[in-house]
Amino acid sequence: MHNKAYTILLLTTLFWGGNAVAGKLAVGHVSPFALTFLRWIVALAILLPFAWKPLNRDWPQVRRNLPLMAMLGAIGFTCFNAAFYSALTFTSAVNVSIEQAAIPMVIIVLNFCLFQVRATRLQLVGFALSLIGISLTASHGDLSRLAELDINVGDLLMLLAVLFYGIYTVSLRFKPDIHWLSTITVLATSALLSSIPFLAWEYATGSLILPDLRGWMIVLYTAAMPSVLAQVFYIRGNELIGGNRAGLFVNLVPIFGTLLSILILGEDFYPYHAFAMALVFCGIGLAEYSGRKAMGAPPRVRAPVDGS
Repeated sequence: MHNKAYTILLLTTLFWGGNAVAGKLAVGHVSPFALTFLRWIVALAILLPFAWKPLNRDWPQVRRNLPLMAMLGAIGFTCFNAAFYSALTFTSAVNVSIEQAAIPMVIIVLNFCLFQVRATRLQLVGFALSLIGISLTASHGDLSRLAELDINVGDLLMLLAVLFYGIYTVSLRFKPDIHWLSTITVLATSALLSSIPFLAWEYATGSLILPDLRGWMIVLYTAAMPSVLAQVFYIRGNELIGGNRAGLFVNLVPIFGTLLSILILGEDFYPYHAFAMALVFCGIGLAEYSGRKAMGAPPRVRAPVDGS
């Protein structure tokens, strides 16, 4: 069970790391809210042929839980991606990738505040290490800027996106026990509908950019990988090992996102980025070791090499 969870969560973070690069490549080729809207149209076109039968079977449970599932789709898919893609118009893909690793910290805090799910001491140490790494990234290597509130608006938007996804993750415990295809299809439909007001605002303010050829390629990638496969894998990972431990794997997004940003975008990589990545990587190692130990399983370290 653990090996299966690790594999699908590694693939999830690889696809999400690529999402940061795609969002940066989209600047000037498709506007953030147009991308958010269009990716869910394409995602639903992919999902519906496969999801129709299980969705019909699960519809009574879906109908009873429709407000909850609409909220999950709106917060976890629409609000997160709207803030995520908007952040990339102001800050680098490297920064966004590293800041995304704050999601596990938000999950741990919310689980404790709302459900009294206690973190272990090692998880708290991992939390602290990740917090320092995120702070270094958001302040561009100068922590004194935090005290002066001198932070790029893109970094602030990304931290808002982190809060949205943390809320989404801890709320997954309430989703009905239905087929995974039904779950992702209903959430994607909610995301599509809830993205319409954002798209309307973009149009009204004259900032709407319809996709060109590159824009459509980005729409297709974000629909197939981050929107469909990664979300399905993340939901399944939560089911297999729980929200606290599954959420910690999001700390691998900085690794994949940073490497892809350097290789594909040619973005600059500074020493504080390397230090921040080391901190968040140590954080996931400590926290996952603690999670396995708390469950009575012998810890086994596996290096995340290629997601296989």
